[in-house]
Amino acid sequence: MGNILFLIGLPFTIGPQKTLLFFGRRQKLRGTAAFAAGILLILFRWALIGFLVELYGILVLFGDFLGTLVGFARGVPVVGPYIGRLLDAVGVGRRGGELPV
Repeated sequence: MGNILFLIGLPFTIGPQKTLLFFGRRQKLRGTAAFAAGILLILFRWALIGFLVELYGILVLFGDFLGTLVGFARGVPVVGPYIGRLLDAVGVGRRGGELPV
């Protein structure tokens, strides 16, 4: 249900034309197809497989944004340094990396 509400709310947030342009980009078509297939699998009662397919689609669609999230998490006042150390230990944080924009 949250996924359907996400798909309904996104056009209200950024506009219908930008939503279609985002999901219809050539680089994002694999993620869009995986996200839609995951939703359909969940609706057809294949919840675990649908969740995993949908998770892959979300990572392909919003993977470029993860660097921004890591930078934001490092800047949180009290827990930011701890989050930064955890992300460095896991290998997610990239210091000195380029922004995807």
